[in-house]
Amino acid sequence: MSQTADITTPPPTGDISRLADHLFRHEAGKLVSVLTGIFGFERLQLAEDVVQEALIRALQTWPYYGIPRNPAAWLTQTAKNLALDVIRREKLFLEKQSQITTFMEQWSAEPSAGDAALLDNEIKDDGLRMMFVCCHPLVPADDQVALTLKTLCGFSPLEIAKAFLTTEAAIAKRLTRAKQKIRDARIPFEIPTGEELTRRLDNVLQSLYLLFNEGYKASSGEKLVREEVCYEAIRLTVLLAEHAAGNQPKTHALLALMLLNSARNPTRLDGQGNLLRLKEQDRTRWDQRMIALGMFHLAQSAAGEEITEYHLQAGIAACHCAAKDYASTDWRQILALYDQLMEFDHSPVIALNRAVVVANIHGPGAGVEAVEAIQNQEKLDSYYLLYAVLGEFESQLNDPLAAAGYFRKSLQLAETKSEQQFLSKRFRDCEEQIPA
Repeated sequence: MSQTADITTPPPTGDISRLADHLFRHEAGKLVSVLTGIFGFERLQLAEDVVQEALIRALQTWPYYGIPRNPAAWLTQTAKNLALDVIRREKLFLEKQSQITTFMEQWSAEPSAGDAALLDNEIKDDGLRMMFVCCHPLVPADDQVALTLKTLCGFSPLEIAKAFLTTEAAIAKRLTRAKQKIRDARIPFEIPTGEELTRRLDNVLQSLYLLFNEGYKASSGEKLVREEVCYEAIRLTVLLAEHAAGNQPKTHALLALMLLNSARNPTRLDGQGNLLRLKEQDRTRWDQRMIALGMFHLAQSAAGEEITEYHLQAGIAACHCAAKDYASTDWRQILALYDQLMEFDHSPVIALNRAVVVANIHGPGAGVEAVEAIQNQEKLDSYYLLYAVLGEFESQLNDPLAAAGYFRKSLQLAETKSEQQFLSKRFRDCEEQIPA
């Protein structure tokens, strides 16, 4: 297939950028996984480079020739051709020529129905293998998650840095270190078994959890909710749950958490893109099918005796989904779940969320005290939600001057447009209430 064949009318540049971002999220991980499966994990950089180059060519070509009718197939074909161009010049192609040629012939843009099913299964397996290779115990835990988010999920170092509350430079070092470790150790491209599987599965789940969080509440950009990222995390977690390697209670618990939270996405912003707090959302518009599926996986997660942080967070999400309105929310049950969650994870972000629950039960003064008691609070110094939460508490305590100060600081740190608009309004409201 030629790269300019089957082209439609050139669309606006903004549409192309959005489509390219969507494709990168949905297709890049698949392509990198497949190419790595063929050429070996030691050639991970080659796989990433050709996929990146394919995306660049799309951004260069499509504004002039139009978007192909099947953009994913175009990207796949381009990446395949680029990879072959490189490999044919190397000794590796001669050593694995038969294997590479056979697979590349099968991996066409429009395979037959039977071949498509077989190929789809192989691509799924490659995606799972990639998850588990990235999470090999020889690689430090934080480096594992960063590598998974970059390689399989298409995250930029900056996005990963925000998820870890660290710097982009630190993440770049982690990625380089992880790739070097895997290359030097010649880690095989396979799904482990037995105890080895158990050790790696936890980090695979953490990577998927962080991926979902970036979609559910984006760290920066125009959109607060990036639904395509949420759905990609759900897709990968479903893939894991359906495979014998990942069909475990904690996988179902994570999947339940994702589904129950995603069910609320249609109501988290109003028609103008303004942020709506939980108590302002129209619960009749929550996705009931997704809630039912989330409750099903939550029930599936009850098998066995292990309780994980995903079980507890899914339980919190279930409490919200079960309440007919904000006033009837079972806050005491949610607080009990947060207290258990703090035993698993002493994250200051979780402690901040718990403080909000405390305020709903015992009042804003108790909420302030809960924030002041957070361990490692310095990690939240650049976290805009710390100041937004304190601003809400001070507003409820009828101290508009203190509230305005917190909202001003939060506004300076917020990086999504909807959050900035919300905080700006809260800041103005508090300023107007300050006595002359």
